[in-house]
Amino acid sequence: MRRTALVALCLAAAATAGLTGCSSGGDKADSKPKGPFAGQTGGEIADRAVRTTSDAGSLRMKGDVADDESGGTITLDMALNKKGECAGTMSMGGQGKADLIKTGGTLYMKYDEKFLREQASEGDSKAETDNTVALLAGKWTKMSASGQDAKDITGFCDLDSVLGGAEDVHSNATRGKTTMVDGAPALVLHEKDGKDRYTLTVATEGKPYLLKIVGDSATDPITLTFSDYEKPVPAKAPTGKVLDLDEMTG
Repeated sequence: MRRTALVALCLAAAATAGLTGCSSGGDKADSKPKGPFAGQTGGEIADRAVRTTSDAGSLRMKGDVADDESGGTITLDMALNKKGECAGTMSMGGQGKADLIKTGGTLYMKYDEKFLREQASEGDSKAETDNTVALLAGKWTKMSASGQDAKDITGFCDLDSVLGGAEDVHSNATRGKTTMVDGAPALVLHEKDGKDRYTLTVATEGKPYLLKIVGDSATDPITLTFSDYEKPVPAKAPTGKVLDLDEMTG
């Protein structure tokens, strides 16, 4: 494998944290005393939404982020919590899919054939790639979550690490229109960081969680939705035969 799927997932965390570098400022406070954010500027609402999101014990992150190394796109659908558990799927450039679960001290992963062939090292022969596919495709594997190969994903699976530092946003967002995200009413905020532009969507009912982030950047485009706040992460060890990669690699 020329790179692990684990490294790719960390890019999602970096993309989310990228919003924390914006300067202070923003539009004037809404003078009309109505709605859940009456009297608050867009920047104040964004700061509040990020703090509330950072306080969540668990959430689901779904969408696309840029992969700087390959120049492609990483698609992920991941539930994670502050206990360091996660469960979900990812693909790179639409080339196959990998399932992953991290629970306790173990990381479980399952790759389909297309993913394995796409991630094969450039120096691997066809026979070597075929052997890897025959050995791993469609089968659950496991490794120690504290091992070198798993360290990137174990950091990503900790929601505290993913959202670390996000509480100090000091956003310059401006208020936009109201909208709906997966049936939930929300307010659109417009954020800028240099030449990059972001659209943040914040829930207007219940807690002001972030529901969606869209980044219009030539180098790091991003589209992520957030849902299932405070819901249990389905991080259960797979049943049946599981290949122990630590044993196989000695």
